[in-house]
Amino acid sequence: MNILILGDIMGASGREVLKKNLENLIKKENLNFVIINGENSADDGLGITKSIANEFFNQGVDVITSGNHIWDKKETIDHINIENRLLRPANLPEGSPGNGSGVFLSKDKRFKVGVINLMGNVYMRKSDDVFKKAVQLREKFTLKKNVDFLIVDFHGEITSEKMAIGHFFDGKTTCVVGTHTHVPTADTRILDNGTAYQTDIGMCGDYNSVIGMNKENSLKKFLKEKDFNKNFPANGAGSLSGLIVECDHNTGLAKKVRRLILGGSLNQ
Repeated sequence: MNILILGDIMGASGREVLKKNLENLIKKENLNFVIINGENSADDGLGITKSIANEFFNQGVDVITSGNHIWDKKETIDHINIENRLLRPANLPEGSPGNGSGVFLSKDKRFKVGVINLMGNVYMRKSDDVFKKAVQLREKFTLKKNVDFLIVDFHGEITSEKMAIGHFFDGKTTCVVGTHTHVPTADTRILDNGTAYQTDIGMCGDYNSVIGMNKENSLKKFLKEKDFNKNFPANGAGSLSGLIVECDHNTGLAKKVRRLILGGSLNQ
């Protein structure tokens, strides 16, 4: 059982590199489940639309996670109640539309894959205590009982919070990945008790940029130049960034994990 998890799909560049490569990756890597973070996939890099989500599902994506930009496109507020494969952070305030976790069938219909979406509390938009929610979800999902495999996408700003959540779920989940910073870290590994981990799996988009945004315009912002325009994504050649987990069918834990970087300026 091989699972692909990709970082934030950034604007048109991210969508294009995914469209170009995902079908071949599914075949080449014998992928049985695909998760992407889609919260930056709209043309302006803010939020996700119904049509873009459907485009991803048609290309072979099984679940879309998100983060602080989930509500940037107002149509998502209604659509997320209908489309259970689109997740928002589980620790958003009670009563928020949609779901922050779910159980989904693998492509061959043989395995139940649980997916948990969480968002950090430090330097992020206001949300409920993420560790309290993590305790509840760790009790809700149990490997080899109600799920065969369990993936956590932790959308957060700071490394320490991500590493802490990784250790918290170690031995209880197949894999914990961090998203949000748009830069992949080099700490891909299996933790002591069998959970695959990477602090941040980066973004899928144009890395000749400032975390996916047009670099010239971003420099104008930092230099406080008068002709600065509103931030907009860079639309050069995109790179895919994420990881592939080979899962142990007996335990639900990770057997192997490796980073995936494909295409664009990051693939050198």
